[in-house]
Amino acid sequence: MVDHGIELPQYRLHIVPAVVALASPSWQREVWLDPTTFENLDYVVHVLFDDFCDASAPEPWLGKSLRTDEEVALMADLGAAYVEVQEFVGATAADEAYMESAGWPAVLAAAARLAQVMVTNDLTALGALHAAGHRWPVPAKT
Repeated sequence: MVDHGIELPQYRLHIVPAVVALASPSWQREVWLDPTTFENLDYVVHVLFDDFCDASAPEPWLGKSLRTDEEVALMADLGAAYVEVQEFVGATAADEAYMESAGWPAVLAAAARLAQVMVTNDLTALGALHAAGHRWPVPAKT
């Protein structure tokens, strides 16, 4: 695995939680279906397709917000699974319609695999930084 690093770590801070949300049916029921919360499916879709990546064509995001070729491939799988559901239920359908769609388990599975890989890659990169002597918080000078 080649970790290309990321130029836009602030983007990744949005992408990883969005992918994790797509991998969690309980989160979707408890948060997305609660009208008092900010996050819903539309928010997650904007993060992954419009604002910080393009799950339909993630290749240009390698080295920007995606670390590895595997992440790119898995993001493309997630994008394809989501688009299939969207085409079936309609772009303006309620979150519940997506979650009840026969294709939704494929979205959950693709998101779960991508979430596992992204979190593992981030922890590996963090471990490498730690091994290289980078510490946070920065120790106070005495």
